[in-house]
Amino acid sequence: MNHSPIVAPSVLSADFSCLKNAVELINESQAQWIHWDVMDGRFVPNLTFGMPVINALRPYSTKVFDVHLMIEQPEKYVQEFARAGADIITVHYEATTHLHRVMQKVKNEGKKFGVAINPATPVDCLRDIIPYSDLVLIMSVNPGFGGQSFIDRSIEKLKLAKEYIAGLNPECVLEVDGGINETTGKIALEAGADVLVAGSYIFGRKNPKKSIETLLKL
Repeated sequence: MNHSPIVAPSVLSADFSCLKNAVELINESQAQWIHWDVMDGRFVPNLTFGMPVINALRPYSTKVFDVHLMIEQPEKYVQEFARAGADIITVHYEATTHLHRVMQKVKNEGKKFGVAINPATPVDCLRDIIPYSDLVLIMSVNPGFGGQSFIDRSIEKLKLAKEYIAGLNPECVLEVDGGINETTGKIALEAGADVLVAGSYIFGRKNPKKSIETLLKL
């Protein structure tokens, strides 16, 4: 990789009682994006935040709002997330029967569309949606909770996804989420990742801005 990665701190690992403080911390850092993990307690075994929280915090940042929907039937909600302030809306391949239709809904709102896959989902599933996608997200942990360990098999998936992107849609960016630190982040970047999502590595440390700087220099 011949350019600096995009770092997207995940506020899933921030103090939920002070989300505005977390957003302001990211504002003051060199991170380019803010990653929002939206969970519904059905697609993943956890609940986080929805449109009202994103809408409430949108005025406090000009950073890219990278919204990752870990929810069933995302087609019911993408328009609302778009209007709440999302810049990128990523949905799971596994969460909807009509992925192409969801993509069209996101694009019709003037937003960028991302597609994510879980650790056990093969990259081959993405070949027909990559040409229409702005972002591909490889989950390197099982979605639903922060603080998990990086799944090694994700490296081969990143490499294959990068090959498909190069052949089908070179403008698409490749994101990785789960267990990212200075070691796994470097390996992921070498495998082709463009965007590093990190939560506990940033917000679980005494100096979050320094952790962000470390990732940006990988």
